[in-house]
Amino acid sequence: MALLDIRQRTGYLFAAVTIGHIILISAQVNTRRGVPVLEAVTFGVFAEVQRGASGLVGGLRDGWQHYFALQQVRGENDRLKQEVANLQITLQQQRAMAAQSRALQALLDLRSQTAISTTGAAVIAGGASPDFRTMTIDKGTTGGLRQDMAVIAPAGVVGRVIMPSALASKVQLLIDRNAAAGVMDERSRAQGVIVGTGTDRLRMEYVSGTADVAVGDMVVTSGIDGIYPKGFVVGQIESVQRGAGEYSAIVVRPAVDFSALEAVLVVLAPPAGGADAPEAPASQGPE
Repeated sequence: MALLDIRQRTGYLFAAVTIGHIILISAQVNTRRGVPVLEAVTFGVFAEVQRGASGLVGGLRDGWQHYFALQQVRGENDRLKQEVANLQITLQQQRAMAAQSRALQALLDLRSQTAISTTGAAVIAGGASPDFRTMTIDKGTTGGLRQDMAVIAPAGVVGRVIMPSALASKVQLLIDRNAAAGVMDERSRAQGVIVGTGTDRLRMEYVSGTADVAVGDMVVTSGIDGIYPKGFVVGQIESVQRGAGEYSAIVVRPAVDFSALEAVLVVLAPPAGGADAPEAPASQGPE
């Protein structure tokens, strides 16, 4: 073992001496350009190391800068998205306010054009049961409301008050299956009774089979029921089925969009009387 160690050390020493001689010779030998070979080799090695290190540092620096730039762009995008969302919300609010203003203006126009005494009320709830088509308004007995007062809108008849409390009232919509009103064909003056179906359509009954009614005719209140003033629009005849009997099956499309009501007028005074009562202004119907 000792002999092997001595041989290894001798070999290492020989290699070191050889390398040293090569370095000394390289330091003394010049290249064609007059630069020592050792210096040229050393410079080439260190130049490659410097170039690699410079490329690595530059890549890291560019990556770092791109990372921060990307973070700034991402932050700017998030800010812009938030601004767009806020603008969309503001636009929706403005549209809602504009629609509400138009509805209130139409209600004021109706009130100014109507000779009967009315009071405005806001719709605060819809009926929870599909079997009973009702809504709730924010006026009650303290506001002068009583049972069976007619409720109208700029488009036409809405329904009647059926359950007033001190500060609110339940309104039975004209499309409720238990609702009814005296009506007539605005063109021919043929009279009948409009009844609700529980759907978005009405049915006109008790009309003579020989009466002059046609699809497209407007149906208005006749005033004979003692609830609804005469001449207010109920809807438009959508279909007429003539039978062999005394009456015709007449389907009427309501003039009022009951799902979009926000405010209504309640008629405080009952109709002045029967079919001879003064009619509502013609502007109450849809254009």
